[in-house]
Amino acid sequence: MQDLDNINISADLDALVAAPDHHEVLLENDSIRVLDSLLTAGESTPIHTHSWPGVQYILGFSDFVRVDVTGKTVLDSLEFPSKPRPGVALWSGPLKPHSVKNVGDADLRVISVELKS
Repeated sequence: MQDLDNINISADLDALVAAPDHHEVLLENDSIRVLDSLLTAGESTPIHTHSWPGVQYILGFSDFVRVDVTGKTVLDSLEFPSKPRPGVALWSGPLKPHSVKNVGDADLRVISVELKS
């Protein structure tokens, strides 16, 4: 079995390189990167990473499943005790290589402010 803690995370897996159809840069400098991420109902992203921790501001919520590079589910929003709603901000650490599938019937849209330092 692959050791997920020792995966070499290359620049090729950065969200903007590996999943550009789902991530748009709104602002980037030496300190932060602000992304607008959109995943419509039924869509999946390619495997990608988010190397920095940051704040995620929910613009639109839909149920989703996040899987790692082996296909193992690492997060399933169907299991959340309560669903995040638009207007809520959440903290996220860096995300190892993963794919996300929107399994709901609405758009999943998040503004992420990634902290580079």
